[in-house]
Amino acid sequence: MDGLEATRHIVADDALAGVRILVLTTFENEDNVVRALRTGASGFLGKSVEPYDLVRAIRTVAAGEALLSPEATRTLITRFLSQPELEPLPDSEPAPLSGLTDREREVLVLVAHGLSNDEIAERLYLSPFTAKTHVNRAMSKLGVRDRAQLVVLAYQRGIVRPGDILA
Repeated sequence: MDGLEATRHIVADDALAGVRILVLTTFENEDNVVRALRTGASGFLGKSVEPYDLVRAIRTVAAGEALLSPEATRTLITRFLSQPELEPLPDSEPAPLSGLTDREREVLVLVAHGLSNDEIAERLYLSPFTAKTHVNRAMSKLGVRDRAQLVVLAYQRGIVRPGDILA
């Protein structure tokens, strides 16, 4: 089985709920990035990554954050900019956005713009722990596994659009 199929199996196994997956690949093309994130990966890097950056990436993903290489990020942005209609999420539809509080929606937008918990906390005058709590509650209510899936969902649902500027 390939890495994406292995990711599918890991994500589907309730006994492995705490496992986070960082895809390390030779092929940083659009389809691989999107499929990896939709399958449940929390990060995506090319094999040309420096050892120090790889260790940092592993720590970032293990801490529950999402991480994409610059090439993967450019690939996703290009894909979103080229599609007027975004594809629906695979499998089951996530929980409705109406279940989010106003603060959770606000935090969702900031996550979708790539802000870290510390940056969200600073912007909203919260503690980093409170920002993380809002992010985790939004993920739980929306049925997503990590920040990467939260970002994809925000774009797919039109909460943020490519080219949106954060005020």
